[in-house]
Amino acid sequence: DMFTHKITTPEHWNMLMMPTVYTVAELDYDLVVGDREVTPSYDPHCSNGDVTDGCAPKAVISAEKLRDYTEGPLETAKIANTLHNDDRMGQYVIAQEAWDCIWEELIQKGKGLKTVYQRPGFIEQDYNFSAEMLTEMIQQLDRLIVKYGGSVWNSKTTANRIVELLVEHRALIQTELNEVTSGMRKLGEKDFLGPKERRRMLKVKEKEEQEEEEQQQNPDNADDGKAVTTKKEKKRKLKDSNQYFDRKVRQANAQKKRKRRDTRRLRKEAKNEGDAMP
Repeated sequence: DMFTHKITTPEHWNMLMMPTVYTVAELDYDLVVGDREVTPSYDPHCSNGDVTDGCAPKAVISAEKLRDYTEGPLETAKIANTLHNDDRMGQYVIAQEAWDCIWEELIQKGKGLKTVYQRPGFIEQDYNFSAEMLTEMIQQLDRLIVKYGGSVWNSKTTANRIVELLVEHRALIQTELNEVTSGMRKLGEKDFLGPKERRRMLKVKEKEEQEEEEQQQNPDNADDGKAVTTKKEKKRKLKDSNQYFDRKVRQANAQKKRKRRDTRRLRKEAKNEGDAMP
């Protein structure tokens, strides 16, 4: 089960493989499996011979290293060697002298499928994650590093490769988390915030908006000693005092309108993200 990481039943597994059919609530482990005793089993495609030699991976390839201008050729060689050493595929693999050429054409010269390097107007560093989400990532990486670094797996080359890559990735995420918590990396409304951080940002925005409105209240707009509080009264008083068409006032009104629109959008996104979280 991807949510609890428990061994689950074939029925539950088949439901998990159709995430667009079932909601998170409908996939809940306690709801589907409950306290039943679960007998470990493999996906039929792995156990019935649909996949030759079962579903154990032959090699672990890093997409990040594959498109790296320093480590890319070596990662390409790992793919080629895996195919070359296979009795069925080896005879079709091109000569080793051409491997680097293939990588250069696909990655350096961009003649293959597009990667994030070809994304117009953005680089990877333009996308930020909140401390909330980065912390969750590190926790999951820690879990996987412990799992595949344990005695059950650490005798396998593929498992050791996974641990190696995950440790490197964890270090990068930890660096990013340090930058976020120290304020070096600033978060914006369009970043990947998570429900908690988005709600916190919404509260800050609402507080700033309230303080700005309070500061803009003019004592001259009071009626019988009472401050004008409704939007309609504020608008009427501004018209009466010939301030309504003043440029600065119109700019302030437009800014408040934008902030209210952004606040409504943030509130909606926070609600949607909260509903989507398992």
